[in-house]
Amino acid sequence: MPRADVNKIAEMEIFAQVVEHGGFSAAASTSSMTPSAISKLIARLENRLNVRLINRSTRRFRLTDEGNEFYENSLRILSDIEELERSTNRREKPCGRIKISTSASYATHILAPILPKFIRLYPEISIELLQTDQILDIISEKVDVAIRAGPLKDSSLIARKLGETTKTIVASPDYIARTSMPKTLSDLNQHTIISFSYKRAIRGWPVLNNGEVTIFNASGQIRASEGEAIRQLAINGNGITRLATFTIYDDIKNGRLLPILEDLNPHEKEEFHAIHVGHSGLLPVRVRVLLDFLVEFGKLQQSAKIV
Repeated sequence: MPRADVNKIAEMEIFAQVVEHGGFSAAASTSSMTPSAISKLIARLENRLNVRLINRSTRRFRLTDEGNEFYENSLRILSDIEELERSTNRREKPCGRIKISTSASYATHILAPILPKFIRLYPEISIELLQTDQILDIISEKVDVAIRAGPLKDSSLIARKLGETTKTIVASPDYIARTSMPKTLSDLNQHTIISFSYKRAIRGWPVLNNGEVTIFNASGQIRASEGEAIRQLAINGNGITRLATFTIYDDIKNGRLLPILEDLNPHEKEEFHAIHVGHSGLLPVRVRVLLDFLVEFGKLQQSAKIV
């Protein structure tokens, strides 16, 4: 059972100062403690945690992996405590860092255009973007909000819907001019396919075949790990691909890409959600205002099929 007289918050603060100043003596100069007292505090902390946080000698100071993890988590907890104190006073504005995990496509086409407005509204909030099309563990990655497409599987996560999109098979006019316009599903086998390089929920492209939805084996000759790279590959005439309609709507409208085999498109819809951990009422203020902002300004507006 932990000792009742242990001030864990103070320990985190002193430990953070030691890390940030690179040693006990330097940390002591910014606190009311002596280097010896700080050294003893860190030793007691390591003893209680039963792990070494810092490898130190007379000339070297280096965090262990456990020490680095403890430092990062301490900063997060101290930041949350500071924000809690600030938000208790309603006159204070939301502040602190928000880590967002999102696809490059959502970041490029939806988030980037609206972020300036959010920053103007909340100048004391800083944003860290983690761009990837792959699903991450938002707890282990310390993500505050994740933007995800597709069905939700983890019931421990809370979601707010950000709209939906269809998918469209496309190629550039240059590529079609050099090859030919596919008129049947089998024609795709004669073309260069650009596909995703990571495992997806559905392996292939859902298409209509004699009125039934079947899966076309879209094993690409060219593969990439995220949608924006695939979009650029298609625009530059590298082949045929299938992408979320909201990411290529303007490209089709402006003639950079052409829709392919639209009569075989089942127009199935893929939902987008803003995901977070924990009950909404217990979220930090900075996260709540971001979620509200995304629901108002960050929804996918283009979910209709291409005409």
